[in-house]
Amino acid sequence: MSNLQETSVSLVAVDDDPTSLDLIAATVEQDGLQVLTATDPRKGLDLILKRRPQIVICDLMMPGMTGMEMLSEIVRVDPVTDVLLLTAHYSTESAVEAIQKGASDYLTKPLDTRKLRSRVDELIQNVRRRMTVRHVDSELLQHYQFRGMIGRSVRMLEVFARIQRIAPHYRTVLLTGPTGSGKELVARALHDSSPVSSGPFVPCNMGAVPENLVESELFGHVKGSFTGATQDKAGMFELANGGTILLDEIGEMPLATQAKLLRVVQQQDVQRVGATRPRKIDIRIIAATHRDLRTMVGEKTFREDLFFRLGLLDVKLPSLAERKEDIPLLTRYFVQHFSKLYNKPFTGVTRKAEMALGNHAWPGNVRELEGVIASAALMGEPPLIDLPDLPLSCGQTGSSSTSTGSGESELLLSLEQMDVLHAHRVLRHFGGDKVRAAESLGISRATLYRLLSKSPSVALE
Repeated sequence: MSNLQETSVSLVAVDDDPTSLDLIAATVEQDGLQVLTATDPRKGLDLILKRRPQIVICDLMMPGMTGMEMLSEIVRVDPVTDVLLLTAHYSTESAVEAIQKGASDYLTKPLDTRKLRSRVDELIQNVRRRMTVRHVDSELLQHYQFRGMIGRSVRMLEVFARIQRIAPHYRTVLLTGPTGSGKELVARALHDSSPVSSGPFVPCNMGAVPENLVESELFGHVKGSFTGATQDKAGMFELANGGTILLDEIGEMPLATQAKLLRVVQQQDVQRVGATRPRKIDIRIIAATHRDLRTMVGEKTFREDLFFRLGLLDVKLPSLAERKEDIPLLTRYFVQHFSKLYNKPFTGVTRKAEMALGNHAWPGNVRELEGVIASAALMGEPPLIDLPDLPLSCGQTGSSSTSTGSGESELLLSLEQMDVLHAHRVLRHFGGDKVRAAESLGISRATLYRLLSKSPSVALE
């Protein structure tokens, strides 16, 4: 017998008519299905909340609580539960309302036992199929992980293969790709796969270093070389000696510093600010940028000789929009990660949430997806992340009680206004810490300040 057939499924039936309950239980009875019943709707709801069955059958009209009220409570707690409503007083309006509120079907009394049995059989197969998919997704997640990165798309498999080819031999590598696409993860993968993997890996974000301190930070300085230099200091190149340095946002490096970097690349030595002699070093250099360096060369804002030395080997990262088939795997990975981090037992996302994530444009790429799942896991309730837990920009319509602004208005925002709104939300998530907010968004603090200086045209939450 297959694992699909062996998977146990539970069903709770709630009806104030004991005869109806007996008929339901007898009709749906089968191997691998546990059937529980209740004649009191309040006790039935308690049973559902305690046992968390995959399927619920309940009468629409019951004293003390209607089936529609029970449906709303079930969907609120566990939106993936399949709920069948039964009624002796069918109307098109109530059937449409039930489906809109999340019911799987709406059947009439007196019960057609063959139809009920057939419908329950379909739901059981769907439940088992979802269980199997979750199991397969977990196996796929392990299979398609490479050095901390996840992807099964052709574009990402090509990136993984290129990393493996380059890692044993590179001295310099240029990583290009949009902000938030995972350039630092690629840099770490290159380092970890290289002959100097036991050496240090030193990341340096050029966009976060003040221009007047760039040379001191990179090359170090000697005591007394400038005001405030009270002692000798090793720069990041010396700290990376025997390993790898990542120069992130290389396009932000001043031209004067680019000339000194070219010497490091060519000579493998570094001279501290104020020193009279260079020091020999042995490092591998990875430069990363979301900017078009070739265009910058034409604009005379980036040295052509440095561009060609850094770009002898390159790795181009796709945007998340170019690898949308990776979104389900990435989502599962982030759900698992933040479930552990927040100690909240999420098992995945609902079908509606999954569709919204798949349809979103992801201008912030993988880092934006990570932020969305982090926020949803923090604010949502297990076992599943649902559509109302996601930011409005991911397709929420504003109908949820968790929404504080107009969903329709937000859908009409420009991309720039959406960026501004998202920046404000992320900043609030980190309690006003601009450094952490900028890191989460994958932008420089200067860019964050620019976004925060503007106000979106909808009320912020």
